[in-house]
Amino acid sequence: MDEFDTTTEEDRAEALAVEPAASSASLGTTLATLGSPTDPGIWLKTPLVSTLTQGRVEYQGESINIELRPSGGEAGSGSQISLPAMRLLGASLTSVVELTVFAN
Repeated sequence: MDEFDTTTEEDRAEALAVEPAASSASLGTTLATLGSPTDPGIWLKTPLVSTLTQGRVEYQGESINIELRPSGGEAGSGSQISLPAMRLLGASLTSVVELTVFAN
């Protein structure tokens, strides 16, 4: 899967540079599976947003900055997360992960 992770060291460092933001708004939780590995970037496609938004996700004590993309799905329909994001969170690529999602 390394050939599909086209993020740079700078991209990964930016994703990991999470600062507790007082202005972060919790959007809720979502179950996510691996999205298309050929879609570059550190993103989450989710029904929790209706427009492209910068945000953050938490998973089992790990937190990363992430681009939140609208999935167009119904509320509760689940989400897809990018390959680089899954790797940064330390999640198994074959798992369904429960994420807490925040908008910046």
